[in-house]
Amino acid sequence: MRRLALVLALIVLATACSKNKTKSVDQPAKLVPFAASLRVERVWTANVGGTRTPLLLGLNLAVEGNTVYAAGWGGEVAAFDVSTGHRLWRRRLKANLAGGPGADPDLIVVGSLDGDVFGLRASDGAVVWHADIGGEILAAPAVTPRIVVVRAVDGKLHGLSPADGHEFWQVQQTVPGLSLRGTSQPDVVGEVAICGFDNGKVVAANLSDGSSVWETEISKPHGSNQIEQLDDVDATPRTEGNDVYVAQFQGKVARLALDTGQIWWSHDMSSYRGMAVDGDSVYVSTADGQVVAMHRATGVEIWRQKALMNRDLTSPTVAGDAIVVADYKGYVHWLNKETGALIGRVQSGKRRISNTPVAADGLLLVVNDRGGVAAFRAIPTAPSALPARRHRSWNPF
Repeated sequence: MRRLALVLALIVLATACSKNKTKSVDQPAKLVPFAASLRVERVWTANVGGTRTPLLLGLNLAVEGNTVYAAGWGGEVAAFDVSTGHRLWRRRLKANLAGGPGADPDLIVVGSLDGDVFGLRASDGAVVWHADIGGEILAAPAVTPRIVVVRAVDGKLHGLSPADGHEFWQVQQTVPGLSLRGTSQPDVVGEVAICGFDNGKVVAANLSDGSSVWETEISKPHGSNQIEQLDDVDATPRTEGNDVYVAQFQGKVARLALDTGQIWWSHDMSSYRGMAVDGDSVYVSTADGQVVAMHRATGVEIWRQKALMNRDLTSPTVAGDAIVVADYKGYVHWLNKETGALIGRVQSGKRRISNTPVAADGLLLVVNDRGGVAAFRAIPTAPSALPARRHRSWNPF
């Protein structure tokens, strides 16, 4: 096969062994008690079905207004009230879904392992259109009233009509013979769609015709074998003002100019999950499970949290005064945004959470790899309630 997609856990294992065959594989950090300043309570749960096999699918949550949309590998797409978890509608598609949902106020879009793209009406889940782009879809489409942008594993970026799904244009980048299993989620900003690719490049495509506005190679591959030369940009680009922030596996985290793609700064760092941007800071989940805060303007490191090493963390999300990540055992962790200190934790279940938690309506929403959706509320504790205590595991899935 021209392109061999590997499960990330195996890649990490192989990378460790190739660098030092006598070194044992790093074990996930054990969770230890800490002085929690947040009390985390469950608000509601739901389920959209999943898979027993860890396929590292890009089935995330999408929030529009007071509605959260979720999709399961078995073909279920559902809408829930953010505040209560009340299910508003459910639709069963005849497809193995693997990317999505992407959403705007009128349209929900999901993609399948077979290259099917479905557009559903946001109000009731009715299928409005179906398209076939011919390539596995492992990330949520970007959905706007003007265009739907979908990335496939074959290196193609497709611009589709939100009205009927017909293709406006497509852009293609070369795909290395070996790459991570996963793709960058496109981001539509102004007149361009920005997306990362497996060859280490970030591309900005014109929404009108797909023509290249700019493409930037974040860093060149290095190493003595194909595994060490992996440099995928699988993380979703994050745009803030006139800047685009990107993360690369076994490469760099970088700040680019939105209009030209020029690199303003870059620092060696490996990440396949991605980052969050808030205020003056960028927050990154590294490939080895560290959470790092960096100054937006300069890239200077502010703090680094190592207590969650090798726990296969999600991309971070900003939730009020906290940074939140989840891990391979279903734990959700709250970190102080200013210092990186752990301030709250809950176990949503025993299934891995691969996709980014979502903050909405004062809640923190997560979906695990079996399609279990949970909403939590984090409440600051009184000073007298600060002594550390062990949280009980809760497992509705």
